[in-house]
Amino acid sequence: MINAHPQLVAVGTIAKAFGIKGEVAVRLMTDSPARFRLLKKVWVGADSHAVTERNVERASVEARGVRLKLEGIDDRTAAEHARGLILFVDEADSVRPEKGRYFVHDVIGLFVRDEQGNELGTLEDVLQYPAHDIYVVRGGGREIQIPAVKEFITAIDIHARSMTVRLIEGMVE
Repeated sequence: MINAHPQLVAVGTIAKAFGIKGEVAVRLMTDSPARFRLLKKVWVGADSHAVTERNVERASVEARGVRLKLEGIDDRTAAEHARGLILFVDEADSVRPEKGRYFVHDVIGLFVRDEQGNELGTLEDVLQYPAHDIYVVRGGGREIQIPAVKEFITAIDIHARSMTVRLIEGMVE
């Protein structure tokens, strides 16, 4: 086990064993399943603080999901023991999202203000729903849930660590 690389990004979790030769099925945390075809190594662990680096021996990306064969996981028993572990990649190897889209880890911690410049708080969580994500902003003793759609999110500046939002009646109590 090694200490976490400071620039790790979670891309999936090991969902279950697949077959008897140590392959694992992956529950994706990325919009780019094809990225797994190019992976040469991943870091595997319960969190990013203590991970084990593993070479990717094989990757299968199909409509029904992603399967990986990782070095050191050579039978079904070892694959079952890996169930629930998170797969990380070096941020340098991560796929960048399309313009106007952001990774969750990029927006967590952004300082949020409304269009009039009023401070609302910090973006502390992202709730993922089928229709769209919800940004959870906390500050001033309150929580505001803002749909992550262009009608409400008017500007995001990752470098300045800030977000500007348009609020409508009923969003803030």
